[in-house]
Amino acid sequence: MSSYSETAPLIRPITLPLPQGGMRALSDAIAFFRLWLRNPSAIAAVAPSSRWLAALIAREIDPRMGPILELGSGTGAFVPAILARGVAARDLTLFELDPSLAYRLARRFPAARIVNGDAAELSHHVGVNRFGAVVCGLGLLNMPPSVIETILSEAFAHMRPAARFYLFTYGRRCSVPDEILERLDLRVDRMGTAWANLPPATVFRLTRRSAP
Repeated sequence: MSSYSETAPLIRPITLPLPQGGMRALSDAIAFFRLWLRNPSAIAAVAPSSRWLAALIAREIDPRMGPILELGSGTGAFVPAILARGVAARDLTLFELDPSLAYRLARRFPAARIVNGDAAELSHHVGVNRFGAVVCGLGLLNMPPSVIETILSEAFAHMRPAARFYLFTYGRRCSVPDEILERLDLRVDRMGTAWANLPPATVFRLTRRSAP
């Protein structure tokens, strides 16, 4: 999530039995809470994002955008909402730094590409891929500005010209400092607030100011 590692192996999809429905949600919540207890500064919240936040952050995503990248996938709370927009699982690349969460993602979404890696080292893992949208589940507020700038620079270097970067924050302002937005020539737009999320979360969209 928001702590970093030197090694970032690709997690190969594994087919194993999974809990279904409410049991799966409970299993995800327990796993997430345990990680938060172990390292609160590295985990942005005490529970996975809600379906209301997932629906809001995926609202504009369209399969015609092309491949979709998610940074800080966690337990995969946003993935069903992205798939519901018509995106094929094979067009998803999910980054997760924590090995146990990356393993859960590989079990749950075997057709997606799961990378156990550092979002600040994106170029080492995605090659020349160009994504049509990026969904960010990272706790940017817990990161130094230099790391935030590196992550955004890496992401936009691998995004199509008119691609969009979606993120959420529990505050009222975008979690990317204004000076970073200025240096990277990015525009920020507020998409709305998921009031039913715990805590309520606001979604923002970042785009290049010079995008067609």
